[in-house]
Amino acid sequence: MAVKEPVAGFAVAVVREDGRWRCQALDAGVLASLDATITELAKLRSTGALFGLLAVDDEFFVIVRPSPRGPSLLLSDAAAALDYDIAADVLDVLRVDPPEDDEAIWPEGDLDILADLGLPAPELEVIAGEENLYPDEQLQMIASRCGFGDQFVELLDEL
Repeated sequence: MAVKEPVAGFAVAVVREDGRWRCQALDAGVLASLDATITELAKLRSTGALFGLLAVDDEFFVIVRPSPRGPSLLLSDAAAALDYDIAADVLDVLRVDPPEDDEAIWPEGDLDILADLGLPAPELEVIAGEENLYPDEQLQMIASRCGFGDQFVELLDEL
């Protein structure tokens, strides 16, 4: 049986309850599978906003927002599905075919995923399409725009 290399990066659960933001690290193993990410986020149960921010291998990010109807998802670069299982999982759930090549970078999924938290789709699309930033930098921009930038940066400093 072949041993899979762990996927580099980090995963953060973000929770907003009673008007306060909280960020906590998720096990890095969730970067290998969308199902693992959803399962870990479901364990956190919250009456407020709850979502996961995943930065994968300095290549792309994923936002996962569980709901009773199924997860809302955003993949910052659909071409990542050619090389990463979790990106392919996201496209499978979205019922989107992977691209033929990895030349173009485009986000796939729900660009309104964080609109109710202060980040409208057009702004998220600009952040996701920024080729000169690493995923952690893009996620920091998202965190700042939504209002939990300080908590996010504090957690990243600990990681």
